[in-house]
Amino acid sequence: MHMIRNDDPDFISFGEIYFSCVYPGVIKGWHLHKKMTLNYAVPFGTIKLVLYDDRNFSKTCGELQEIFLGPENYCLVQIPPLVWNGFKGVGTTPSIVANCSTTPHDPAEIERKNPDDPSIPYTWELINK
Repeated sequence: MHMIRNDDPDFISFGEIYFSCVYPGVIKGWHLHKKMTLNYAVPFGTIKLVLYDDRNFSKTCGELQEIFLGPENYCLVQIPPLVWNGFKGVGTTPSIVANCSTTPHDPAEIERKNPDDPSIPYTWELINK
């Protein structure tokens, strides 16, 4: 599986790469980075990645996006600074989320909200219709 190369059109810079493990049903979010661009890929398991744009200067302000990532939909998702994001483990096995960020982790440049924060109009529950 390929994640990103320094000659890919979407490559910006290399800060660090790290991995998160998320178990089925567990939610990691919400958070945003003030300066860092995230590059997510999921080589094992499946997650539901959710993005929320509340940047008032953006043409997508107020929009939500759900993306299911894993080996069956293996792709790179690039998340720019100031976009809220979170993910939930889905399926029956733990998932591994790889992030190749543009800057090294700096706790001073991250903001966090609880998964059920009312300022983000989203529910993490699966709705069967």
